[in-house]
Amino acid sequence: MVLEKLGESLKGTLQKIAKSVFVDDKLINELVKDIQRALLQSDVNVKLVFSLSSKIKNRIKDEKTPAGLTQKEHLVNIVYEELVAFLGGEKHQLKIDKKPHKIMLVGLFGSGKTTTTGKLAKYYQKRGHKVAVIQTDTWRPAAYEQLEQTAKKINVPMFGIKGEKDPVKIMKKFETELNKFDIVLVDTAGRDALSDELITELTGINDLVKPDESILVISADIGQAAESQAKKFNETCDVNGVIITKLDGTAKGGGALSACAITNAPVKFIGVGEKVDDLEVFNPKGFVGRLLGMGDLEALLDKAKDAINEEDAQDLSKKLLKGEFNLIDLYEQMSAMKKMGSMSKLMEMIPGMGQIKLPKEALNVQEGKLKKWGFIMNSCTKKELEEPDLITRERIERIAKGSGTQTSEIRELLKQYKMSKKMVKMFKGNNPKNMEKMMKKMGNMKGLPGMK
Repeated sequence: MVLEKLGESLKGTLQKIAKSVFVDDKLINELVKDIQRALLQSDVNVKLVFSLSSKIKNRIKDEKTPAGLTQKEHLVNIVYEELVAFLGGEKHQLKIDKKPHKIMLVGLFGSGKTTTTGKLAKYYQKRGHKVAVIQTDTWRPAAYEQLEQTAKKINVPMFGIKGEKDPVKIMKKFETELNKFDIVLVDTAGRDALSDELITELTGINDLVKPDESILVISADIGQAAESQAKKFNETCDVNGVIITKLDGTAKGGGALSACAITNAPVKFIGVGEKVDDLEVFNPKGFVGRLLGMGDLEALLDKAKDAINEEDAQDLSKKLLKGEFNLIDLYEQMSAMKKMGSMSKLMEMIPGMGQIKLPKEALNVQEGKLKKWGFIMNSCTKKELEEPDLITRERIERIAKGSGTQTSEIRELLKQYKMSKKMVKMFKGNNPKNMEKMMKKMGNMKGLPGMK
């Protein structure tokens, strides 16, 4: 999970509220200290932490509990709202309002500009835009080859002049050709620090390109230094947005997130993995929701659109609402989930599910297993696929011989099926008692933001 330790700490704070008998000064002081500790451990600036905790404390003391909410629920709402405001409030998406819409990516060495250029190209390509990328990084060895390989993988045109040392010449050469595209992504050079040399180079490209968006790419592990970087780059090329990379691989990403949120360069995307699809629009509400175990349905639906066509999604949802579920449904569901990303990441996005400790085997279904499951199902009869409970020991042995698999692998598939079937029953639309039981397991938090 992104900022896993911070998420665990904040969830622990919410559970403390849920278990408490009264909302008194002692609970409020403990709550504020827990939040301070969690944010400081995530590398958030001390002044920002104390400013945030002061706002939370004052709101708890001064505000009356709204009608329809308990004191505990109101307390959680305040924590949620202040954390969202702390990370920038509303989401800031790039607005594509002219053609070609030119986006220039800037940043220091090692921030992940070239990788992010590929991710951004794939993101807009999937949304129906005609995208091109151009390589103007003439400093880093193999920068041209890296972007060329990335562009080939995602089938996006790439422009550049191998060996050319003047980035302005590269831009001028392809200026007319680039006008044919909806979106042009300009990958620029970096340095170890924001030197006069880099400023001169970026100013030259900026004057020529006249980008519609200048995006600063920052690595999450830079921590609190993100604030000074954002300000310096903003002075050089009028940065109007930030992409934070490597947010999945560091516990210190809170520093970069909070530092950028308080500058005039809001975070627009976050990199949450190494794959080309691991780029998300940064939505403070959804992000905080995931940290607190409330989920992020908007991000989940966005991923689902790329993985499952509408007809299949409607068909599966009808079955889930009726409580129907067989081996074919399990296979199709797992295949679609695999396209969407890791199961553990998806569980964070479902409201309430981030607080449930599911067994690892329920979350980590590898591609190799899915292939074997396909072989196993090909050796099952139609009746066995539709009614897996009919599969006895004798049938398992027959299926193992026919599919060239081990009996233990078939039992593992059946175990996964039973586990998934229990989840389906829990969500079954015509049995609200099951949902109620699940809510109690989650700490009786039905009044949380994002949960009905």
